[in-house]
Amino acid sequence: MLEIKHLCAGYGKREIAHDISFSVNGGEILTFIGQNGSGKSTLLKTIAGQIPPLSGDMIIDGMNVSEMKRNNVAKLVSAMLTDRPKTDMMTCRDVVETGRYPYTGTFGLLGDADKKAVADAMEMTDSAELADCFFSEISDGQKQRVMLARAVCREPKILLLDEPTSFLDIHYKLTFLEMLDRLRKERNIAVVMSLHETELAEKISDKVMLLKNGICTGIGKPSELLDRRKLTEHFDISDELFEKYHG
Repeated sequence: MLEIKHLCAGYGKREIAHDISFSVNGGEILTFIGQNGSGKSTLLKTIAGQIPPLSGDMIIDGMNVSEMKRNNVAKLVSAMLTDRPKTDMMTCRDVVETGRYPYTGTFGLLGDADKKAVADAMEMTDSAELADCFFSEISDGQKQRVMLARAVCREPKILLLDEPTSFLDIHYKLTFLEMLDRLRKERNIAVVMSLHETELAEKISDKVMLLKNGICTGIGKPSELLDRRKLTEHFDISDELFEKYHG
């Protein structure tokens, strides 16, 4: 579904992520694991089309992104990154509807198919009861569900998520990941995301990629890469500190 070949990503001439290659099939979850500043967000923004790649290839469903129209890419790839839309006086339904922009044309008018996609996404993410609430007045956990519905209503083949569980309590972390697990299986979506919580990444991911200073230091099954030895080395922490706070 998604294949990345020798991708270098960054801003201007400043390279943040170096020579990254991986592939993700439909229904799979690949999670980036790394310290702040390791290149996780930069990679996700590049794959999402928010910043241009410095070099390398991105192939979606057998097609090179460089040869595709931007709007066609937007229909295949949907992102839930750290930025949020300006939502003054917008209801949650209004926010989710913005996810349909690749289909609505210049005037942004939703047809019956668009409205159904919005309703289905809100139902699937357990946010339908929030439809008429103002987005600015709901909790962080509820906002994450609405933003996931916004990403899902585009009916993408690839879903990108940047630290989707940040600022959530344990209840919302687990319910959010449960929804994500259900979505990728029911819709056969390829998911690429970043997480700080290695214990959660180990439970939900099919593959993990370790990133350090913009370089991939390992990619494979969580059981192979998220053991004590690799984590202490990857995050530059002592065995004593790991034992004290991680167990």
